[in-house]
Amino acid sequence: MARIDVVPATTDRFDDIARVLNPTGREQACWCMHWRAPAQEDVTTRGARLRELTAQEPAPGMLAYLGTGEAPGEVAGWLGFSRRSAARSLQRSRVLPVGEPGTWDTTWVFMCVTVRTGFRRQGVAQALLDGGVGYAAAHGATALDAFPVEPPPGRRVPVSAAFVGTVGMYERAGFDRLGPTGATSARLTRWHLRREIAPA
Repeated sequence: MARIDVVPATTDRFDDIARVLNPTGREQACWCMHWRAPAQEDVTTRGARLRELTAQEPAPGMLAYLGTGEAPGEVAGWLGFSRRSAARSLQRSRVLPVGEPGTWDTTWVFMCVTVRTGFRRQGVAQALLDGGVGYAAAHGATALDAFPVEPPPGRRVPVSAAFVGTVGMYERAGFDRLGPTGATSARLTRWHLRREIAPA
């Protein structure tokens, strides 16, 4: 039976991060850095900047490994997140809610969920979300925000929009739907979902 292990994305696992986020070595890959970017960014430095973040606490995301028995698992997916205070591009958004600045340090944003081809439809994304919720709570988060899409009835989310996740996926992780936003992904509305976390 498959085993899914979810761990923080730390510097020693950066090669695995690259296997998920930039398997072809593109110079201008996103590296899950869009919302963390300064106003004037050099997109070719995103990978280096993400590596710097992996050396800090808290980590910039989680990795999932899929394995069997005692054998080490193979990297299967990534969940990117940050405190709103570190999501500089999101703070300037005109289409997504930015929240109150006084809450930015304790409100975390789940940015993207990416599962590698060959590992999908095995519960990896759900395990990443559950692990991310626990990690954020352990690091002082009191609220978690996400902006996924909802696929049309009977249809799947287009590949170009899959990284934002789906409403149902987040609802299964305990998030509540607050309302639609002005943002879209692959022409699908991005919804604002939130999960409140009681202080430890």
